[in-house]
Amino acid sequence: MLLHAGFTLPPQQKLGECRLTGQNLLEATHGQRVSAVFERREPAGEGRSHLNIILVSGATAQARTLTLDWRHWTLGGLALLILFFSFTLLFNYVTLRYAAAIKHPLLQAIVLADQRAEAQKTQEVVQGHLNSMAVKLGELQAQILRLDGLGERLAKLAGLKPQELPPPLDAGAVPGRGGPAPSTARDLSVEEFSALLAALSRQVEQRSDQLGVLEALVVTDSATRKFLPSLSPIEDGWFSSNFGWRIDPFTGQKSFHEGIDFPAETGTPVIAAASGKVVLAEVHPAYGKMIEIDHGNGLVSRYAHNSALFVKEGDFVVRGQRIGTVGSSGRSTGPHLHFEVRLNGVPQNPARFLQPAG
Repeated sequence: MLLHAGFTLPPQQKLGECRLTGQNLLEATHGQRVSAVFERREPAGEGRSHLNIILVSGATAQARTLTLDWRHWTLGGLALLILFFSFTLLFNYVTLRYAAAIKHPLLQAIVLADQRAEAQKTQEVVQGHLNSMAVKLGELQAQILRLDGLGERLAKLAGLKPQELPPPLDAGAVPGRGGPAPSTARDLSVEEFSALLAALSRQVEQRSDQLGVLEALVVTDSATRKFLPSLSPIEDGWFSSNFGWRIDPFTGQKSFHEGIDFPAETGTPVIAAASGKVVLAEVHPAYGKMIEIDHGNGLVSRYAHNSALFVKEGDFVVRGQRIGTVGSSGRSTGPHLHFEVRLNGVPQNPARFLQPAG
């Protein structure tokens, strides 16, 4: 394409077939003034084209040629693209920065839409944290219910009465706390609150495990105590003859007494000092009507001089069960209960096993 002022080129000259120089331009114009000429050329053997811009000065009759190829067009396109993005960013910044002061309906609508979107995102994040905390709260409630159940069972195993336990707090009440105002303080973040809640959950879980172990130990101890002859065989009974050396009431000689005697009226109930299996229920020449109960681990209790027997060999009895009545059968000076405890056949002092009265 050729642009000129006040002249025409010969028709036989075709663009792209010749190169237009400053001298040719001067000869063609015959001295007329020309400011610029554009020529598009396609070099032979190449598929690319470029544009020549020829600048001619009328005063000096000199021509300058500027050649624009694909590199220049690419750089120009990139420059225009960068300019467009810069303008867009600047427009958005100015719009958001001065939207409140400008109070244009369109700008205010854009700002409100952006604020709604930001508020929606914030609400979703907060709701997610609340859901997570709700799950943790449910776990804590379940663990606290378990702790309450363990506490009640432990109180029963320990023999505590409900009135002896600390009273529960009223709904919404908290223990009293206080202290001077802190010199430095700040608000907790959501992450810190979640960490504290998780730590509290772990502490409650540890306490629950510890109480579970304690309950197992107490249950084991309670089961063991049920098989120890620690309950007095005569309710509110007292000793008339202790374990050890004494003067025999029949011979007047010093002899070893292998048990303790509980004086009581004939027919007074005799109860099992511990749970176990009856291994002997018969009449003995010296012990009279006698009962022996095996409590396991080589521990046996003996009840002698009864007037009646309510169990037989092979029966299982529980702690506190009525097994006979006081009498004076066998070698006896009067109604009383002779009570012995033997470990692997060796007599033991029953007073070491019996719980104190009351």
